[in-house]
Amino acid sequence: MWRDPVPDLVGRRIARVGRYGKQILIELDRGFLLVRLGMTGALLVDRPAGPHTRAVFQLSESYLLFDDIRQFGWLEHLAQPPDRLGPDPFEISDSEFAALVRSRRTLVKAALLDQALLRGVGNIYADEALFRAGIHPQAKTHRLTVSRATRLHRELVNLLTEAIAMRGSSVSDYVDASGEKGSFQLRHQVYRKLGEPCSVCGAAIQRIVVNQRGSHYCPHCQQR
Repeated sequence: MWRDPVPDLVGRRIARVGRYGKQILIELDRGFLLVRLGMTGALLVDRPAGPHTRAVFQLSESYLLFDDIRQFGWLEHLAQPPDRLGPDPFEISDSEFAALVRSRRTLVKAALLDQALLRGVGNIYADEALFRAGIHPQAKTHRLTVSRATRLHRELVNLLTEAIAMRGSSVSDYVDASGEKGSFQLRHQVYRKLGEPCSVCGAAIQRIVVNQRGSHYCPHCQQR
């Protein structure tokens, strides 16, 4: 569960809660707590502990639970903020994103999922952003034009902004800190839509595997 020895957090105060890639970053008055939810993890405020509760944090007026059914998540206490991953899509400009992606010789779907290159994009949002940008998941990054790469960045930022506002996509176990499911899955246009008609052109959505991850796309709207 802990990626380092269990720290003494008694008396620590939470200064800020943010996001570091796909992880939750809790800034304390001394140090940082990095939380990876994994596939089934959840941080819950003032919820009753259950059989899958792995950690409990007593706060001044409430408490925080870390639940994880399959135990793929972890907690890590850091003295300094993490810096081991690539930039966040919100932190870089269109031109910086285009230069970053086009500098690699790989498939664009693989590049989006590479946290060392760009942090914070998971399988769902990679599929949806590529659809919005009209780019095939197997397009070669070094062959993307600057204009196509720029459009991908803009669509990615818009997509993530919408998803955050709608509390994420609950396609399986994900819930927010209140135990409520997100609703962005209602706006998915390709993810897990195999065989369904494309919302733009009506062609059947297809599925391929890119870097061992299922990738959904429209064969008509998304070009290499």
